[in-house]
Amino acid sequence: MRYAFFPGCSMEATAWDFGKSARALFKALDIRLEEIPGWVCCGSTPAHSSSEGLALALPALNLQKAGAMGAPVMTACAACYSRLRAANHRIQNDPESRKRAEQLTEKPYDGGVAVHHILDVLVNHVGRDVISSRIKRPLRGLRIACYYGCLLSRPPGIVAYDDPEHPSCMDGLLELAGAETVQWPFKTECCGASLAITNNDVVNRLVHRILSMAALAGANCVAVACPLCQMNLDLRQDDARKAHGDFPTLPVLYVTQLLGIALGLSEKDVGLEALTVGADKLLAGAAR
Repeated sequence: MRYAFFPGCSMEATAWDFGKSARALFKALDIRLEEIPGWVCCGSTPAHSSSEGLALALPALNLQKAGAMGAPVMTACAACYSRLRAANHRIQNDPESRKRAEQLTEKPYDGGVAVHHILDVLVNHVGRDVISSRIKRPLRGLRIACYYGCLLSRPPGIVAYDDPEHPSCMDGLLELAGAETVQWPFKTECCGASLAITNNDVVNRLVHRILSMAALAGANCVAVACPLCQMNLDLRQDDARKAHGDFPTLPVLYVTQLLGIALGLSEKDVGLEALTVGADKLLAGAAR
């Protein structure tokens, strides 16, 4: 099994631990990830907020590069996944958008390169049986609130590979790894995303609501699959507590980190040292 891997900008900087754990996890599963040569930023929020042409051309350029590799694209960043899928959807369904993309990139592209999020690949391509057979250190004692955020479930006509209202693929993977997942109503609530740069008050309020509800549901940690979600929920706990009142401290880990630990990888292999709220004590009583 082989994928053209689009890491995106965050995997090279603020979410390096997500990239490291994703690569380590797929190596442990004997799956080849080949980074797309010469990839560029997908545009993320700034491009589609300010330039329709860039919002189309930047993803299309990356997909053209991936097309030359002859493999489907996999990305771990929820924002990258959303932008690549949205570009494909527009190019496939709007002749003017396809013409515009080809003018800007100076290359033909029909929107035909398949794009998958890492959760989609793990559940629907690798499969539960394969993952279950590789578990070496079950995550017993972990009660995990699986947080999907906005971009992995919306808009459903473009990105859906799970139930958009009540996604469960991450829950299923972590249950295979021996953890217990809690039922809670904020799986797809917004964390504020990049408003953390321009409006801390909004992000602090949303982080407080999400983590308070996770704790109320009985979770002792949170699993995420988006760099912005992880940053906001991990880094801003103290600010949210000061602004809106106390709530239990909860480690916020990438699903790839948790699965990597369950497959026998070390804490260093999956970059756990990058967490603001450490998970050492939590994991000491679990995956051993």
